[in-house]
Amino acid sequence: MTTAFDPIDLSGTRLANRVAMAPMTRSRAFGPGLTPTDSTVEYYTQRASAGLIITEGIQPSAVGQGYPDTPGLHSAEQLAAWRRVTDAVHAKGGRIFAQLMHAGRIGHPDVLPGELTPVGPSAVAADGQVFTQEGPKDIGTPRELTGDEVRATIEDFAAAARRAVEAGFDGVELHGANGYLIHQFIAPNTNRRTDEWGGDAESRIRFAVEVTKAVAEAIGPERTAIRISPTNPYNDIAEPLDEAERAYPALLGELEALGIAYVHILEATPALRPLTLDLRKEFSGTIVLNPATDGPTGHDALTLVEDGIADIVAYGALFLANPDLPARLAAGGPYNTPDPATFFGGSDKGYIDYPALTG
Repeated sequence: MTTAFDPIDLSGTRLANRVAMAPMTRSRAFGPGLTPTDSTVEYYTQRASAGLIITEGIQPSAVGQGYPDTPGLHSAEQLAAWRRVTDAVHAKGGRIFAQLMHAGRIGHPDVLPGELTPVGPSAVAADGQVFTQEGPKDIGTPRELTGDEVRATIEDFAAAARRAVEAGFDGVELHGANGYLIHQFIAPNTNRRTDEWGGDAESRIRFAVEVTKAVAEAIGPERTAIRISPTNPYNDIAEPLDEAERAYPALLGELEALGIAYVHILEATPALRPLTLDLRKEFSGTIVLNPATDGPTGHDALTLVEDGIADIVAYGALFLANPDLPARLAAGGPYNTPDPATFFGGSDKGYIDYPALTG
């Protein structure tokens, strides 16, 4: 029987175990040019015993930033800073993928440099607020991307992926979940386009497919992955189940043809397990699962590997409280209890530090 503590070959990259650290936005890029700092190096190195670390969301372009003090991978300065992180993780025997996250309509001009404003597939505002250096502010209406800008954005992802590999990352995970740009193209309430990038479910997945294809061509499919969260309402997404049942099997069919390293599924609710199982049938590669749980994902989730539902299980909040989580899971505990006070508040900053809603 395969267990979560057995190694796995991830398209040529050997992982020591099947416990992944889920991506969790930290808002701690306090270095010059939104670069990781010494604390970032320490944070990831402490968790290098994970079979796979998936980083916080990293914007592939300046306009892709959604929150204050989040790191990028669109400059030489940022590339060099991330190299310090990957070198340290690899020195501890760890493996690390960079999550590329374009926030799309989730943002505010006050967070962006110069005269930039948030963009999206359509000019549809999200109902909610984001944090800025001056506190929370209402999300405004994004500017709809032109066809040429859509293609330029795809190239931004590919360019950032090339920088990620140059910075020493073992691969990249595209953030196609939680209501950010790729998810905004998939969801019917945020994509109201009538051109090739919108319309029916098969057309709305085109952007996700083309971004994945461009990244796979840039760095190799074996270093390319994507995260999805069907029906997840986070960031004001409205994605009915019947729409998801059309869109996501079609998406995974396209990803299967590309031969990418893995698909990372975030289950929004336990009721979505049948869809998760259907998606697993569509994709013969590695499935990373962040299961729907009541509270932080715990020890019980290890059975997902034993039962063949997932190849790798992703842990979020429990990894914040327990940097040596794989060892604690193997021993059956004890576990430090995740304390929201330790991951809200942004260190010496006064705004939310945005833990990923994944644990």
